[in-house]
Amino acid sequence: MKPRAALADKGYDAKANRVLARARGIAPAIPFKSNEKDRPAFFPKVLYKCRVRIEQCFGKLKRFKRVAPRCEKTERSFTAIVALAFSFILIKSVHTA
Repeated sequence: MKPRAALADKGYDAKANRVLARARGIAPAIPFKSNEKDRPAFFPKVLYKCRVRIEQCFGKLKRFKRVAPRCEKTERSFTAIVALAFSFILIKSVHTA
């Protein structure tokens, strides 16, 4: 699966990162630093706001003690633990809403 966009924070604001993403056909949604000289006029703000949801999802996932340090040895068992954690997150969000 080929991603359409790369969402990153200002820490990854380098021309090399942007050039590599564009060379692979990926649109970089990386905000420019405030002291950047050649800032373009367009920045996909709506797309960048989706990054927060992704970070919140990983934050909720890392609350599970077996997921954060990656205690499982095989990929299959780790995937099962992540699926179980996501199901708990989903059940909690449905019942609290």
